[in-house]
Amino acid sequence: MNEYDIVLRPIITEKSSLLKDNANQYIFEVHRDANKIEIKKAIEKLFKVKVLSVRISIMDGKIRKLGKFSGKRPDWKKAIIKVSPKDKITIFEGA
Repeated sequence: MNEYDIVLRPIITEKSSLLKDNANQYIFEVHRDANKIEIKKAIEKLFKVKVLSVRISIMDGKIRKLGKFSGKRPDWKKAIIKVSPKDKITIFEGA
């Protein structure tokens, strides 16, 4: 897997904005099979920042119903990336 396959998309919510402002942490959706070391290397290569720590969690997909039919959205993996205080990831800055 290359780094574009590992990091799928940024998660931009109110909570992620607070983490970005207060703790210099960013949240990404990552590939289900990626581990912390692969995620760290991919973020450092893609955004040219120094990653201090990586925390990951697997988010369960939601159950959806339409009439008598029910289904489930797929599970996905979330990574919380802490970067050094002097570095910024510009896609979260709106520039």
